[in-house]
Amino acid sequence: MSVTVRFERIGAHTHIKGLGVVNGKAQFIAQGMVGQTKAREAAYIVVQMIKKGLMAGRAILLAGPPGTGKTAIAVAIARELGKDVPFISMSGSEIYSTELKKTEILMRALRKAIGVKIKDLREVIEGEVKKLEIKMAPHPYNPYQQIPQEIRITLRTTDEERTFTAGSSVALSFIQQGIREGDVVMIDKETARVVKLGRSKEYPSPYEIEGEVLVERPRGPIIKEKEFVYVMTLHDLDLKEARGGSIFSLFFGRGEEEISNETRKAVDEWVRKMVDEGMAEIIPGVLFIDEVHMLDIEAFAFLNRALESEMAPIIIFASNRGMAKIRGTDVVAPHGIPLDLLDRLLIIQTEPYNREEVREILKIRMKEESIEMEPSAFEELLNLAEKNSLRYAIMLMGPIKEIMLRNNRDKASIDDVKEASELFIDYKTSSEILKKYEELYLR
Repeated sequence: MSVTVRFERIGAHTHIKGLGVVNGKAQFIAQGMVGQTKAREAAYIVVQMIKKGLMAGRAILLAGPPGTGKTAIAVAIARELGKDVPFISMSGSEIYSTELKKTEILMRALRKAIGVKIKDLREVIEGEVKKLEIKMAPHPYNPYQQIPQEIRITLRTTDEERTFTAGSSVALSFIQQGIREGDVVMIDKETARVVKLGRSKEYPSPYEIEGEVLVERPRGPIIKEKEFVYVMTLHDLDLKEARGGSIFSLFFGRGEEEISNETRKAVDEWVRKMVDEGMAEIIPGVLFIDEVHMLDIEAFAFLNRALESEMAPIIIFASNRGMAKIRGTDVVAPHGIPLDLLDRLLIIQTEPYNREEVREILKIRMKEESIEMEPSAFEELLNLAEKNSLRYAIMLMGPIKEIMLRNNRDKASIDDVKEASELFIDYKTSSEILKKYEELYLR
């Protein structure tokens, strides 16, 4: 007998489900978040403003020492906003590329963070296939090969039944999708695109298990107008415009070429026209830039101007630096950010976790990592987190689990924790070793 093991990818923030705020007040432990109540309550207000469309073109700075939950808060904000609001995450060092200019990378990130909900009204033919006849004919270059020449289909809904004839392209689509009598289909009248929606529940079947999606027989007239909604980003529309206007251009072609300002202006004008006609809706999303101190003075100047644009997303910066030089200059500024940009930011401060908060975070991570520990082992891990860092203790959980399994234990013992900490040292111990053997290292 073979046993199938499900593969699970456990990330640093997979346990985060939201901000854990109820009626504007942060719970001490909720949705994977622990402590940082003021920062989470501030982030909750930001989320509400984003949902109401009041934050477009504004920026937030999450500032605090390393390991105080800045990225966790950004992830929680993304979870709170839901899948319909674009959330783009990047590091400040990602702008340095040999293929694209820094401003081009930032502009792409900004436009990826702005969604456009496009409404398209189409005339379609929709119904259950009652009868299907496909006429075949010899291939013009190979008379021994038969190809579809035309199709005659009878469709029905709960209210109507009609027969249609169509050419070879529709017939070929029916054959390729394996459409048969009893299937529910939808045909775009303008483009003749055929979509199989599923198998009709009302159509009699000799089998108990079909292996297909069952759908209701359509109601109303067979020929009708239906509204389709597509959610794209401004960057998607830029690529579509730059590569010739076809939707398939989003999937084919190189993505390294720069997009001209004229192309982006044309896209912006088209989007404004669609919004004015009520056919589109702009969804300002979030661009999260971690390690913002890695940006240089040119990038900061570009972002400062970008925030003034009418089509700007919400930008969330994160930094663990104190007073630092602005990259590309000799000027020292808070968090390594120019003062004129810093003055435009709403700053959310995170503070170091206390022992009780660290204890609860470790418990949550243990559950996520599917590992159990004896009380003495857990206290030892807690001491390591307090002495060194929370990140170090969390990173040790993987090796501790492997050592526990190797020793055939159901729960990790204090010896397992000590062995893991000896095999994988923390950054403080590494620094001490470096100083001790400094002369042996290459400079």
